[in-house]
Amino acid sequence: MKRRTLIKTAAAAAALATPAVRRTAAQAPTRNETLIVVQEYGPNSMDMQGIGAAQPVNGVSLNCYDTLIRFKRIPFAEGIMTHDLKAYDPALATEWQVASDGMSCTFKLRKDAVFHSKRPVTAKDVKWSMDRAVTIGGFATTQMAAGSLEKPEQFVVVDDNTFRIDFVRRDKLTMPDLAVTIPMIYDSELAIANSNGDPLAKEFLKNNVAGSGAYKVESWKPGSETIYVRNDDWKCGPLPQLKRVITRDIPSPSTRRALIERGDADMSYGLPPKDFKDLAEGGKVRVAAVPVPNAIWYVAMNTVNPPFNDVRLRQAVAWAMPYEKIFNAALFGRGVPMWGGPETVQGTKWPFPFKYKTDMEKAKALASAATGGTTVNTTLIFDAGSATIAEPMAVLVQEALGQIGIKLEISKIPGANFRGELNKKTAPMVINRFGGWLDWPDYFFFWNYHGKNSIFNVSSYQNKEMDALIDGARFTTDETVYDTDVKGFLQMGMDQVPMVSICQPFHDVAMQKYMSGYTYWPCREPDFRFLVKGA
Repeated sequence: MKRRTLIKTAAAAAALATPAVRRTAAQAPTRNETLIVVQEYGPNSMDMQGIGAAQPVNGVSLNCYDTLIRFKRIPFAEGIMTHDLKAYDPALATEWQVASDGMSCTFKLRKDAVFHSKRPVTAKDVKWSMDRAVTIGGFATTQMAAGSLEKPEQFVVVDDNTFRIDFVRRDKLTMPDLAVTIPMIYDSELAIANSNGDPLAKEFLKNNVAGSGAYKVESWKPGSETIYVRNDDWKCGPLPQLKRVITRDIPSPSTRRALIERGDADMSYGLPPKDFKDLAEGGKVRVAAVPVPNAIWYVAMNTVNPPFNDVRLRQAVAWAMPYEKIFNAALFGRGVPMWGGPETVQGTKWPFPFKYKTDMEKAKALASAATGGTTVNTTLIFDAGSATIAEPMAVLVQEALGQIGIKLEISKIPGANFRGELNKKTAPMVINRFGGWLDWPDYFFFWNYHGKNSIFNVSSYQNKEMDALIDGARFTTDETVYDTDVKGFLQMGMDQVPMVSICQPFHDVAMQKYMSGYTYWPCREPDFRFLVKGA
């Protein structure tokens, strides 16, 4: 039953031909209880674990589902919160205890938590959800593996309200990995009853919410709007102020900007950097500008196939890159520069500025050594959905590389197809932005440089020495070993330069000045649960 929010059982499906949440005029939320968000595009699915789920589906997970634990909220600026990746608040679990040997953690579940279907949340639902995450494949399974959550045998039902995770190894990322949007807890009985024999209920959960979260999806019109209503039975935090949230998909950034400036929308994100620069300077609305932890805009080069399998040509590109022009003309200064750093790595902080800066003489010498003076014809691709930044960046890169004998053809890939193109591992050059959810350098390098060759290893970089350093840093408990391994893979990344770092981006969100409680989470989607509208 497509585009529906909730179906209690297969037998009850026909009874839900009208929206699950019915309201009379007397029940309708006031404008002060209603949030209007304008965004470029909305969710293409209701299931963040599902294959092909787009970035906005994280928002469905965040607001409509619960996890065992969530990151502790901490102040960032007036009216704006961020999170502490190493501290946790209760969610579905009220308490948890790591075993004395460090090889398991036992969680006590809330006894009053219920799904939107009114069923109690049990340890059986938690296990089904965790089993699903580690077996469904794609991004969800890789994300779980990043925290050494790898196989169903790790997840144990002790009793209805007690759940245990057995660790395959000691991994500092295991606990934080439980607080991101992937290990959300599903109503397993509801999913199975509507699965049509699929043990993972992929089709049903793609089109329906089966959670216990603070909000339900009242209606979902892909490409148009999604409407959320508050779940008054939510038990994992204070009941949100906002009773209704309307997120409208408006591709035109100028229209979104006009709506926020006129006060017809309460919040917008995903605007071009110039618009955020203008809005911040104009002072009429508030712009929350949070440097995205563990994130960079970069230009990647395919290290397996010619021409960029030659490290000298990759280094030539790094020295030719027009960093300041890109930062000012494409990003309008909305970020932290990541060029012009020292020759050698000084610490374990990431991202940090690589040693490269615009030096055409160095670039020409390296390019000539790599190509023998022959012109290189190649292709650069970028996501059309990021065109306001990536397109002017691409033109500037094209112009600069032309000066060192690299002739670029620019190809704009539709957003819906971009990840598919990345997964092919054939594009010679790619402009992209990656943000690692868990703010450790070894986490970023696991995704982008490790020989497991995830979709985000856009360069297809393969180096066993690099893998050993990343794995060593991920799993060691010795601070000296960690320091040595991180410095080692950071230096290798800079010298081998599979990707050229441009800047650490800001995550900009424009909101009316009466808004407070905005929280920046790793998934970067708006969290309605803590937002408050003033008078």
